[in-house]
Amino acid sequence: MAMTPVTEEQLIATYGPNLNRTPPGGWDAGIEIDKVVDTHCCFCGQQCGIKLKVSGNKVVGFEPRYDFPFNEGKLCPKGVKRYLQGSHPDRLTEPLARDESAVGGFRKINWETALDRTASEIKRIQAEHGADSFAVLSGVSLTNEKSYLMGKFARVAVGTANLDYNGRLCMVSAGAAGKKALGVDRAANPWSDIPLTDVVFVAGANIAECAPITTSYIWRARDNGAKLIYMDPRVTPAARTADVFLGVRPGTDLAVLSAMFNLIIERDWLDHDFIDNHTNGFEEAAAAVSGATLDWAARVSGVPASRIEEAAEIWGTSATGMLLHARGIEHHTKGVDNVLACINLGLATGKYGKPGSGVSTITGQGNGQGGREHGHKCDQLPGNRNIENPDDRAFIADVWGIEESQLPGKGLTAQEIMNEIHAGRIKGLLSICFNPLVSLPDANFTREALGKLDYYVNIDFFLSETAQHADVVLPGSLHEEDEGTVTTLEGRVVKINAAVSPPGNARRDWEIICDIADRLGAKQYFDYETTEDIFNELRRASRGGTADYYGITWDRVVKEQGVFWPAPEIGHPGTPRLYEGGKFFHPDGRAKFIPTPWRESAEVPDSDYPLYLTTGRVVSQYLSGTQTRRIGALVDQYPEPLCEMHPLLATNLGVTDGDIVRITSRRGTMVAPAKVVETIRPDTVFIPYHWPSDKSANLLTQRAIDPISGIPEYKVSAVKVAKGTGRRDLLDDRDLTLQGDQ
Repeated sequence: MAMTPVTEEQLIATYGPNLNRTPPGGWDAGIEIDKVVDTHCCFCGQQCGIKLKVSGNKVVGFEPRYDFPFNEGKLCPKGVKRYLQGSHPDRLTEPLARDESAVGGFRKINWETALDRTASEIKRIQAEHGADSFAVLSGVSLTNEKSYLMGKFARVAVGTANLDYNGRLCMVSAGAAGKKALGVDRAANPWSDIPLTDVVFVAGANIAECAPITTSYIWRARDNGAKLIYMDPRVTPAARTADVFLGVRPGTDLAVLSAMFNLIIERDWLDHDFIDNHTNGFEEAAAAVSGATLDWAARVSGVPASRIEEAAEIWGTSATGMLLHARGIEHHTKGVDNVLACINLGLATGKYGKPGSGVSTITGQGNGQGGREHGHKCDQLPGNRNIENPDDRAFIADVWGIEESQLPGKGLTAQEIMNEIHAGRIKGLLSICFNPLVSLPDANFTREALGKLDYYVNIDFFLSETAQHADVVLPGSLHEEDEGTVTTLEGRVVKINAAVSPPGNARRDWEIICDIADRLGAKQYFDYETTEDIFNELRRASRGGTADYYGITWDRVVKEQGVFWPAPEIGHPGTPRLYEGGKFFHPDGRAKFIPTPWRESAEVPDSDYPLYLTTGRVVSQYLSGTQTRRIGALVDQYPEPLCEMHPLLATNLGVTDGDIVRITSRRGTMVAPAKVVETIRPDTVFIPYHWPSDKSANLLTQRAIDPISGIPEYKVSAVKVAKGTGRRDLLDDRDLTLQGDQ
């Protein structure tokens, strides 16, 4: 079902004749514009359409793209300001080598020296300690081509099993659950289905701040009469108009979801035909929640039983429904089970494969969808193939022109790689677009680990906190300095167009990787001239996999404003809505109910640490802040982390808004100004995680991971909070000096 592009005539009819003109004194600020390049935002998984304005090989302005069918001219604060980072004075333009005697601890070196040293250190470490003693950590904000390349580079050029990516910190619980239950990891529906639904259930997603354009789809559904259910420990902005708000204790979402499932069974709000004809395992899943009564769930979660009952009735009796979930239910040691519980609710009520019905994750990172499909995960090969499956291994080995025996096996997850670095068993590391010192839990542990590496090479465009621990830093490329494809949170493959070339001696990421591969003796496997060459190899490598891009050509992506995978053959229209006709991706065509018995989080409050800490994002910042903390207007919106707490808790602590508080867990301590709000549970505090060093929320979080997905439990840590000394006037008395931090 192809999506029809919006015509110029339709746009003018809707928005007026001046839609493509820059207003006087507007976004160009009077600068002579050389060209305007259609592309997409570099931040979250929505990948909104944007036009970049270029003057003298610099991006100097922007316009939203009204012709891109997802955002239709709308942008969030990050999208509006994303073009500003390219001219930041911190931009890396030369290779750097660690030199403690130099200003800033690094000196400039030439590319030949940097690349030769990197290759020789990889060879030395592996000769002394084995192939898997050198690890690779990749970034999911990379294009599909670079994600694919990093998987091939690690396995073919470096020859290590220990490859993973920072999507391990985001969507992997959703991906693992989707593959177990449905046979595939992708959103069930295009977002254009949201306005068609009778009920929207948002579970653990701060949509208004983390995926703002999605909010407009929910408002359209509300305008059409849809009910809104929201589950979160905080009454986030989009939750404030919910028909039913489920204010759970952190880590107890599964109790609420289980009670809803149990009640739907008891009241017979089931779609029996759908269950009988299109699913397996219902009885086992039903048995696992048979004890999940409303009263039990209320005691465990803190949500009144009447609200859980109301949510179950709305979901169970609605003809259509869409459940959207995100990190709030996925960042847990039971994150996979939380998502499976959501899928069970969808399967039980037949809410799959038709307009306005489906269960989907809201992808967080820029290419979080495509980046988890094509092979830079520790357990995965391109096309979302399984690295432990002999047929999958043989297929990819054939595409790559190597023997199947040359492919390493399953490696360690990102957190496990850091654990092994800390233990001294992994000696070397190459990372690209990944800032684990800010983004991994237990930051002190990560800092210690980085200090133990024999050799560390970092590829990035700013000197991140993690890069400051590197032996060599290689200056890579920004989003607008290369071309390629990314895949949006809907599963739509879209085109990124180069607006400018990398400044100074910075280079495109894929060229750097290919040059290192050459020095490692693998040139014949990395002999690409363009990113389109890589894309075409990716298409062949994905063919027959669940994430099948074979029928998606470079030209089609441009002409059709993106193509939804799977598209298994040339000319296939793409697949915006999955599971139509009740056809799932398991060999028998059926979905699987998976039992989700209740279990507690890895750490819960006690007498020593009596409060829950949960972490997340704010609207003006993105992930580890490497980019957004260098954009002044975004810094001004939210210049430092605040500790949100309820007035009852604040009163008990003797704290007023703006007072400094000290937050302590079993792993560390940080201080932050208090933000006293009525929109959070009294037993919970919230701190955003975008800042480094002594402002890092991940000083407090724990390294416990989900046993299936390997995702850390960022959303539940036990802490204590005490009033500190002093106050922070955020408008007049703040330090905006970055001092190399990102």
